[in-house]
Order: sequence, then C-alpha cells, then structure tokens
Amino acid sequence: MAEDDVVIERRGSAVWMTLNRPSALNAITPSIVEGIARALDSAENDPSVVAIVLTGEGRAFCAGADLKFVRSQTQGDEAAVSRFLNSILALMARLEKFPRPVIAAINGLALAGGLELVLCCDLVVAARSAKLGDAHANFGLLPGGGSSVRLPRKIGPTRAKYLLYTADFLPAETLRDWGLVNEVVEDGELGAATGRLIGRLATKSTLVLRRMKALVDDGLEQPVETALRQELLASEVHAFSHDMREGLAAFEEKRKPNFLGR
Repeated sequence: MAEDDVVIERRGSAVWMTLNRPSALNAITPSIVEGIARALDSAENDPSVVAIVLTGEGRAFCAGADLKFVRSQTQGDEAAVSRFLNSILALMARLEKFPRPVIAAINGLALAGGLELVLCCDLVVAARSAKLGDAHANFGLLPGGGSSVRLPRKIGPTRAKYLLYTADFLPAETLRDWGLVNEVVEDGELGAATGRLIGRLATKSTLVLRRMKALVDDGLEQPVETALRQELLASEVHAFSHDMREGLAAFEEKRKPNFLGR
C-alpha cells in the first residue's frame, strides 16, 4: 500500500488521520481503508488517546470511492468488487463503534463515501466553505458505505431522501441546521477549533466518554424502556469506578479531578 495515503499524527491527546490523495480528492482506495484501519489499531491500544480526528488534505475531505478503481474492478471480477465494498462497510462500522470519540474535521468536499465517513463520526466540525452530499446518483451508483441507512437516522428520512435523490452538494451551514454538523468555523480556523474541542474532551473521564457513547448508540436501536434499563444497569456498575469516586471527591474538595479512565 502507499504508506502516505493516510498520514497519521499524534497531536497532544488525539490521533489525527489525514487522507492524503489530494490530486484525487482523497478518493477511497484499498490503501485508504488499510491506512485508517492501521491508525485505529494503534489508537485503540493506547489508553492515553482521548479522541480520533479524521480530515483531508487539499480541497476535499473525501470525494467517495475512487471511481477509476471501482470501474477497473467491475470489468468481470465480481469477487474483487465484493471485497472492496465489504472492506469499506467494515471500516465504517469500526469507526462508528470505536471506543473513543471520533471527530470529522471537514476541510472541503465530503461526498458519497466521504459523507458516509462523516456519518460514522461522533462529532463534526466543518470549514465554512465545505460542502456535503451523497453523489452516488450522479454516477448510477447505490450507496455501499451506509448512507441509505445512517443518513435518515441522522437528519430524518425526508431530508435524507432529498440528498440521496438529487445528489446535491449542500453548504456545511445547511447541514449544521439539519443536525449533521456540530460547528461551522472559518476555513483557517478548522484545526484550531478541532483542537479546542479535543481539549474539552481531554478534561473528561475516558471511561465516561466510552460508556456514554455505547449507551447512546445502543439506545437508538432499542425500545425506550429497554434503553433506560441498560442505562440504569450501566450507572449501577459505574458507581464503583475510580473515576466516579474521584469526580465526587474533587467536587467536594473544590479541585480538578484526576481521572484515570477506570
């Protein structure tokens, strides 16, 4: 694989993954999939990592799957197409369930598979010039990374169908109003704004963040009563954690807590 297709950097308490195929608008190839997976492997085994950031080099966050590569794989090799699509689907699922907050820092176009990457992130910070959309319909393609499933759950079925059917590219501010983007910042402030967000997360218990993420994600797929029971059970277990005891002690002693993530 091309080792630099995903640039992996440790910045403070976060691991930054920068898609680095700017001449191809950071389109997804097997090397991109492998590069992100490699970064996740490293971060998952490092307890000092508070968050993961996914961003892009150049004028795109990610324009989706590399259509030249896809076309080359559809010339009679059905198994190759299946392997590529399944690798993308598995990567999306891993990002979505990763046990740390995953932040998308959208520097430019986030289309098709790029939008699907965004949908798997917990928090989204976007440059004001960024545009997002599902471009599959422009090329006679169906989503293969989950946008037909995750998009309506994020922004509702009516708005999701509009993006899917029209393949329009919408401004980041519109997607903020629709509930997909958390924060829109000036283009030159994207890195700093993302860094500030990470700084806020770094003051929290990583155990709390991990358990909160699991409760929210699991609860969305269950009846309210079941989700509430799971929350209660998780809270009962959490009451005996170091970080909860430390947080309560710090409150009483009027000091900052020293969380250990356990």
